Amino acid sequence: MTSPSERYAEAKQRNAYAKSELSRFEATLGFDLDPFQREACTSLESNRGVLVAAPTGAGKTAVGEFAVHLALNRGLKAFYTTPIKALSNQKYQELAAAHGGDRVGLLTGDTSINSDADVVVMTTEVLRNMLYAGSEALNNLGYVVMDEVHYLADRFRGAVWEEVIIHLPEDVLLVSLSATVSNAEEFGAWLDTVRGHTDVVVSEHRPVPLWQHVMVGRELMELFASDVPFDETVGAGDVGAQDRYTVNPELLRLAQAESRSNQRSGWGAGVRRRGRQPARSAPPEPRVRRATRPQVIARLDQDGLLPAITFIFSRNGCDGAVRQCVDSGIWLTTEPERRRISAIVEESSQNIPEEDLEVLGFWTWREGLIRGYAAHHAGMLPTFKEVVERLFSQGLVKAVFATETLALGVNMPARSVVLEKLDKFNGESHVDITAGEYTQLTGRAGRRGIDVEGHAVVLWQPGTDPTAVAGLASRRTYPLNSSFRPTYNMSINLVAQFGRDRSRRILESSFAQFQADRSVVGLARQVRSREESLEGYSSSITCHLGDFSEYAALRRELSELESKAARNESRSRRSSTAESLQDLRPGDIVEVPRGRLQGFAVVLSEDRNSRDPRPTVLTEDKQVRRLGTRDVDTPLEPYSRIRIPKHFNQDSPKERRDLSSSVRNALREKRPARSAEAQPARRGNQQEMAATELRRKLRAHPCHGCSDRESHARWAERWWKLRRETNQLTSQIQGRTNTIVKTFDRVCEVLLHYGYMVRTESGLAITPVGSRLKRIYGEKDLLVALSLEHGAWDGLDAAEVASLATVLVYQAKREERGMRPSMPGTAMEPSVDVIVRQWSQLTDLEVAHKLPETGEPELGLVWPMYKWARGSSLQQALKGTELAAGDFVRWAKQVIDLLDQLAQVPDLPAGLHVTCIRAVASIGRGVVAYSNISE
Repeated sequence: MTSPSERYAEAKQRNAYAKSELSRFEATLGFDLDPFQREACTSLESNRGVLVAAPTGAGKTAVGEFAVHLALNRGLKAFYTTPIKALSNQKYQELAAAHGGDRVGLLTGDTSINSDADVVVMTTEVLRNMLYAGSEALNNLGYVVMDEVHYLADRFRGAVWEEVIIHLPEDVLLVSLSATVSNAEEFGAWLDTVRGHTDVVVSEHRPVPLWQHVMVGRELMELFASDVPFDETVGAGDVGAQDRYTVNPELLRLAQAESRSNQRSGWGAGVRRRGRQPARSAPPEPRVRRATRPQVIARLDQDGLLPAITFIFSRNGCDGAVRQCVDSGIWLTTEPERRRISAIVEESSQNIPEEDLEVLGFWTWREGLIRGYAAHHAGMLPTFKEVVERLFSQGLVKAVFATETLALGVNMPARSVVLEKLDKFNGESHVDITAGEYTQLTGRAGRRGIDVEGHAVVLWQPGTDPTAVAGLASRRTYPLNSSFRPTYNMSINLVAQFGRDRSRRILESSFAQFQADRSVVGLARQVRSREESLEGYSSSITCHLGDFSEYAALRRELSELESKAARNESRSRRSSTAESLQDLRPGDIVEVPRGRLQGFAVVLSEDRNSRDPRPTVLTEDKQVRRLGTRDVDTPLEPYSRIRIPKHFNQDSPKERRDLSSSVRNALREKRPARSAEAQPARRGNQQEMAATELRRKLRAHPCHGCSDRESHARWAERWWKLRRETNQLTSQIQGRTNTIVKTFDRVCEVLLHYGYMVRTESGLAITPVGSRLKRIYGEKDLLVALSLEHGAWDGLDAAEVASLATVLVYQAKREERGMRPSMPGTAMEPSVDVIVRQWSQLTDLEVAHKLPETGEPELGLVWPMYKWARGSSLQQALKGTELAAGDFVRWAKQVIDLLDQLAQVPDLPAGLHVTCIRAVASIGRGVVAYSNISE
């Protein structure tokens, strides 16, 4: 029993709560708040900032909505920021429905609705720009909600979050909503330092329990051998966690059997290759046949686990999954659902020109939707993605095949989440997904208020390690690391507003510097430990015959020289290969020895690009492809030769078949081909002479005759490797001291070089030409300003301005880069020359000042954007490119954003302001105009 004093305290607490704003807010919700939500809201009502870190779907946004409630009741403004426009649109609709459209506005760069409202939803970039411009909209601002604040770690856009946090007025309360991160306390400590009193509220409890499965063939097997779903509050490192969550023994036995089978088949193959009879052994265990995508969906449907999101780390894979399901004949919808889907699709596409439907892939997209499944990725038309999200949220679409971008933003929870693989291509190589990424992806499983439980499914594939999968599922390691670095635009705005000295103090308060300073302590400890190990290694390489360190240095120098020679040989071979591709002419028949294009192919068009020639060829299977150095590793010589018809249409299946027949005839006759030019003689005599001299010195060294020479050498190699690592750690310590301020100083030196800043008695000042840069935001901000200064935009019409803007916005994939195309019209050639020349000079300067290099100007979107701005259809604009319609729309919106910025830059050349506005109008039509959301 409680005492009278305890009952009195409880009654007093209940009475206080009944009179609070939180009580009135909770009464409007229709459900009870969870403990972590109440704790965070109580902090807000007590005029304290708050950081809330909780799993996806836990209800963090309720805390942000309470901040809006407090602002409206206290006569203050509230800004609700999100990382992407799609989320801003979604949140705007929700808040407008709750508080009325007259009190809620939306600002997303290309959309402005009721911008003077008491509550404004916006992207974080819009708020950053307001802060630098000193916008009057900041007056009477009481609360800022930063949804998905863990975007602060994004390498491209994360700095914007830190800029906003640092520059917000001191009296504004900040509500930071984050996914579950393992260093929430560290981030909260920084917020407390720069924003004042900030409470950290962490919840690892999922409101909907999550079951973890592995799909073996068509069978669903539980990952953990337990009778309860995995609970995020019991992590792998917690006491008793291993007893409660052990890996399913059946999965372990399956992995062991697969491993034995692989070893037997590999041993048998090796024996046969040596010409012996294979040893008798037990027959190999049957291998697991992985379920097809349609079979996976059918099994989930059978078990009542739809709707589901299947994450496929490839746009083509997502589109292919839809086609596979259509071809398999799967239907997930009822007749009434099909009618509703059809009506929504027709409504959404009524403004799309008929001629654009085919290039947009409309009919395949529509067919999948009516059957109940769809793809979702950045290459889709934004309108199509919006329809998919709408139908999925209404329960009409039951299966979505998505790239990982869906997990990072749009609110699309499902009953189940399927992961096809546990590795992905990061642009350079295939890497395993991290525990944090696994958590983020599977966090979509389980809809609060709808599902009793969620399900995460990993598809079995050869080499699957159940223990590793269990480790991903049970670890909650998602550290939030700053990606902040001073940019040219940021630096010039800081100096303009605060001067150099105060700007340096502001940058010292960044989360990036906060983390760097904390990490130095740990790095110093590692250096001390390694220095002790180095002393031990030194004693192990002592030789009674002489100085073994000197001998080891000679060996290492020889090894490096031989490696360098091998690299030069490989580089020379690649150069010869590129030259042979550059020499190919239309009609040449070549044999590709390996890879995806293996077999005979005929050249359709040449490519004279000296760096990366990629001639277009017709392969044996009648496919038109680009042949590059990644497809061949030795020079190609024409095997035979045919004549290409003058008006050959590579898009015509009949003409491709006819040409392929001509190739086969030529190969039978094998006419003599034109002779290839002699390959350049191999070079490297100087390296070989140097290597010979080193080998002589090695043999002459006293330690060469030591009986323990190789043992000493192993210890010397370990010593050298550890010495190199220790030196790197020491460099990190030196580099992390005031690293952000050092970068800022280097950026200022570049701006001083260009005359955008000047030195004064009081520090630095912005020049009139430098003031232009204050209004230009983006990856190539300084290059844009330089292009204006050097007249790149002068004398261009609207279509040419739109086209030129792509050079400063577009980022081509590595395999898309080729030779420089001719420009549309003579006026653009010198404009592009100006930009390329300024970029070359800028990057030289950046290298000299140890700054990251500005990205190279890209020309791959010049012609499509020019044709589009001149009124061509989407199909005409994209003809001859591999650009997806959704990508084109996304880049078009970024071009519009840049042109909008340029139109507001002060002291523009005569007429450019009007031309930019006309260019925006010429781009913002058709698919671009009716695609009202953007990533």
